[in-house]
Amino acid sequence: MKLHFRQYGEGPPIIILHGLLGSSDNWLTQAKLLSPSFKVYIIDQRNHGLSPHSNTFDYESMVSDLAEFIEDHKITNPVLVGHSMGGKTVMNFALKHPDKLDKLIVVDISPRAYDLEHYALVEALVKLPLATLASRNDADAALAGEVPDADVRQFLLKNMQRKPEGGFSWKINLPIIHEKLSNVGVDLIATGTFNKATLFVRGASSRYVPDEDWNKVVKIFPQAKL
Repeated sequence: MKLHFRQYGEGPPIIILHGLLGSSDNWLTQAKLLSPSFKVYIIDQRNHGLSPHSNTFDYESMVSDLAEFIEDHKITNPVLVGHSMGGKTVMNFALKHPDKLDKLIVVDISPRAYDLEHYALVEALVKLPLATLASRNDADAALAGEVPDADVRQFLLKNMQRKPEGGFSWKINLPIIHEKLSNVGVDLIATGTFNKATLFVRGASSRYVPDEDWNKVVKIFPQAKL
């Protein structure tokens, strides 16, 4: 699959992958900050942003998409950065293709299975009556009952786009994401170890990378730092 991407700067290559229900837009600020020293590629993963939609939505396909992207753009030894779902993609990629990257950065996700909190968010988007909405403010108000956090609503509603004939549609492939969401919460599908420099980043208040995950992390990524 030919993924949509944006490219900034010159220098050693960095490829950044967003999380579930996100897009390359989420990493635009960081890409521009890094661009004086690096060539930064920010990618929309399949069924997200402006990348193509597909009935297939799992880590095997997302790893394959990333391998195709690196080959198509003749990128050598990139640093791979992945947040949440993107973190799972780059971890699986590193285990499957350790010779195709230089370093790995994993943001706010561990190499294990998760009980996704995103089910409620996806259900809320599925229920949103797009056909009757006149504005983004209407969408925000309609979503508020299911998603009380205004910042989360703003993040989710970035997936809305205006149609030329009026009204709104989803950029994301919401039906397939809804149907196959369980594929996102699974453990790593690739096996083995990745013996190059690896950095795990977690938010101070985040619950996604607890201390008890670290033993598993260093078994798979022996050079990992937190």
